[in-house]
Amino acid sequence: MVKIFSDFLSRYGFALLSGLLIFLSFPTIDLYLLAWVGAVPFLYSLYGKPGKEAFTAGFLLGVVYFFGTTFWIYHSINNYGGFSFAYSICVVFLLCAYLSLYPSVFAFLYATTIRKTDLPSIIVAPALWTSLEYLRSYAFTGFPWSSIGYSQYKFLPFIQISDITGVYGISFLLIAFNAGIVDLLLFKKRRIEKPLYSRLPNVFGFVFISCFLIFSFSYGFYRLYENRAGQEIKAAIIQGNIEQDRKWDLSYQQFVLSTYKELTLQAAEHKPNLIIWPETSLPFFFGGDKTLTDDLVFFQQQLDAYLLFGSVIEKKEPKGIGYTNSAVLLNKTGSVSYIYDKIHLVPFGEYVPLRTFLFFIDKLVFGIGDYIPGTHYLKAITPFGSFGTAICYEVIFPGLVRKFFTRGGDFIITITNDAWFGNTSGPYQHFSISVFRAIENRKPLLRAANSGISGFIDSNGKIINKTPLFEKTFSVFSFKTDPKLSFYTKYGDLFSYFCIVFSLLFISKRLIK
Repeated sequence: MVKIFSDFLSRYGFALLSGLLIFLSFPTIDLYLLAWVGAVPFLYSLYGKPGKEAFTAGFLLGVVYFFGTTFWIYHSINNYGGFSFAYSICVVFLLCAYLSLYPSVFAFLYATTIRKTDLPSIIVAPALWTSLEYLRSYAFTGFPWSSIGYSQYKFLPFIQISDITGVYGISFLLIAFNAGIVDLLLFKKRRIEKPLYSRLPNVFGFVFISCFLIFSFSYGFYRLYENRAGQEIKAAIIQGNIEQDRKWDLSYQQFVLSTYKELTLQAAEHKPNLIIWPETSLPFFFGGDKTLTDDLVFFQQQLDAYLLFGSVIEKKEPKGIGYTNSAVLLNKTGSVSYIYDKIHLVPFGEYVPLRTFLFFIDKLVFGIGDYIPGTHYLKAITPFGSFGTAICYEVIFPGLVRKFFTRGGDFIITITNDAWFGNTSGPYQHFSISVFRAIENRKPLLRAANSGISGFIDSNGKIINKTPLFEKTFSVFSFKTDPKLSFYTKYGDLFSYFCIVFSLLFISKRLIK
């Protein structure tokens, strides 16, 4: 037994170590510098491994890495889905097993490419990793959570280049730095095994990545100290901190409304242009319940401010009644000036994919299931600027958020309800991801969350205002809009496409050999 365990560690110990180091670089532990060296043991151990063993090593790295960063999902399944703790953890492990297939494929392709060619790690690893990370973001329904680049949300001088490459460029540079260290460690060994092994690819790779890193930091400092013109507005964010399991209780309805009204009146004393309530903050269907809708409109007319709130809206569909998870904006007169219906719904949370085959999963989405997705990336137009509204899960998709601003816009709003995740690392990670949406699009970002974390992030990704979790509060702040379009907003994921093409080229070279 000891020998089996020892053999297992000798084969896969480095992969497990790297998975742990990468996990520790994410919130709430936030040892983000570990990501700069965390993949070194894993990449080093893959050299000389046969394909099957490399695939297994990648899978084990992924299980540790992804379970560490997504374990919080169990909380909503256990507390609100009515399932046991053991069952909830099993569901999370199944998700992690799927996510781990991506580093598995990476490890297989990387190990066989390095073994069969003279290409250095610094060229192969970052392009492959970035390509697979991008594919993970959009394959099936997509789940870009835990992209390694997100670990750097506090490292502002480094991540400003996201407005060109998206977050995937940050992942590329992190893996490239790790791979450069591996090349140094393996150089002597590769020269002994291959006397004709050329130094030129290594030199080229080091020069290219060094220039990329120098440019990234230089560009970052330039952006951080750049003056940007824009209109100044004042906004208020309301954090009601309503308990998730009582939110739709009819006996609790007036308490919910009173909570938001009380906080809003306090915030209105500061004369904001815009007041923001969180996702599905209304405990009724806006427009469906006439009495409560009229009461809310009358209340809003006294504020002298625009009011944005999240609501479930009932809509007539050819197949019957449907529901949308929507953001609604009332102008100063109480008229509806904007409704955005959430486009990217949460699988198994807001709808069941392949319902014909997965009919037995209805129970998971009781009370919140089968929403209708929106179809248009609508912006709200106001006298103080225009904005797009990403609802909850949508903010983790770079390509989705940028579509609101391809024809201009001034700032981003995201409304969410992270009460589902309790006091875990989930809400902290969700908030940190928003930093990249602000930088990628060079737009200030305002975030209203039911139970926190709410706050304001400027267009450089700097967190200016941040509320605690599970506190009934509000915050008011002034900021400047930024109407300019970034390269990323205009052209999207060109950098990721380049990585995919480059990866296909050296994979084809490996196959030819």
